Amino acid sequence: MLERARHILSPSARSDVPPFMVMDVIVAATRVEAAGHHVVHMEVGQPAAPAPRTAIDAARRALDGPLRYTEALGIGSLRARIARHYGETYNVDLDPARVIVTTGSSAGFILAFLSMFEPGDRVGIANPGYPPYRHILKALGCEPVLIETGDATRWAMTPESVLALHRKTPLAGLLVASPANPTGTMMRPEALADLIRATGEAGIRFISDEIYHGLDYAFPAETALRISDQALVINSFSKYFCMTGWRVGWIVAPEPLARPIERLQGNLAISVPTLSQIAAEAAFNGRDEMDGVKHGYEVNRRILIEGLPKAGLETFLPVDGAFYLYANIARFSDDSCDFARRMLEQAHVAATPGVDFDPIDGRHYLRFCYAQSQADMHEAVKRIGAWLHRQ
Repeated sequence: MLERARHILSPSARSDVPPFMVMDVIVAATRVEAAGHHVVHMEVGQPAAPAPRTAIDAARRALDGPLRYTEALGIGSLRARIARHYGETYNVDLDPARVIVTTGSSAGFILAFLSMFEPGDRVGIANPGYPPYRHILKALGCEPVLIETGDATRWAMTPESVLALHRKTPLAGLLVASPANPTGTMMRPEALADLIRATGEAGIRFISDEIYHGLDYAFPAETALRISDQALVINSFSKYFCMTGWRVGWIVAPEPLARPIERLQGNLAISVPTLSQIAAEAAFNGRDEMDGVKHGYEVNRRILIEGLPKAGLETFLPVDGAFYLYANIARFSDDSCDFARRMLEQAHVAATPGVDFDPIDGRHYLRFCYAQSQADMHEAVKRIGAWLHRQ
């Protein structure tokens, strides 16, 4: 009887996905702090700054009234404000009917994958790339297909690399992030346009992860919506607007997918938390405050670009946007997990091993997040330099 119960309670095969390793680094860093050490946190991809004051004030006012379910698609005024944002920022005339508010970008990916793909479909993603892309696709019965990137293409996928794989075994979709996580690199507008057009002609559905838009330094980020109304775009209030814990994002869907996604959202979540939606709409009025935060990231970026080579980490990918620097550690180690563990325990600097983002060559890389204070960035460079000098 007991053996039968164990069999009944065994986890499903679809739940057998790897952990998001950054969460394990957070746990390890907490243990180091509990032992009395000050850890410089560069492992988590989230802003240190709070949400804009306009968002916080709107949420406080909303607490005095009822917070009921909203429409599955989201509060109408928020969807209209998001649509207006595309006109103001990208000169794109967007129908609010195509906007779906989601519980962060994470729910956006689940809804997008469910509405666009069937079990067994192959979906191309860049390597290195954000781990939950692979893990969510696998849990939904799809096959993530890693597409190698490199220095010759500024660490971006190209029409040639995508179509070569597509000709061997067809791809149902392609997911692109610019600025990208973990690299912080961006696709130039003309390169993104070439890729979208090539995939469209090949019948490959296109998803554009734009959650780091607004955090671009090398050149302005381009939205896929300026290139094709058949692309599905995912964005979030987590990064530029510093609202990670509020868990609110959005999808801009091609018109035929809006109603299917609405049905899925209504069944899976009913609606996104009302308080977060109210705060998110007000966040658009805090752009001056958020641009000040972005300026701080630019300073932090410069501290690392100038300081890490002097400390000993001389090679890293183009640091175009987001708030990440992806550094090569091959001259010191071929085991990024061990390197990150020792750096945390001995130098008290937390970073994420590259194997979380790249199962092929990630053992040679670390991801550093520079969304903390300038003082923390200077301290991190100092500690890393002293520690590497002792190696």
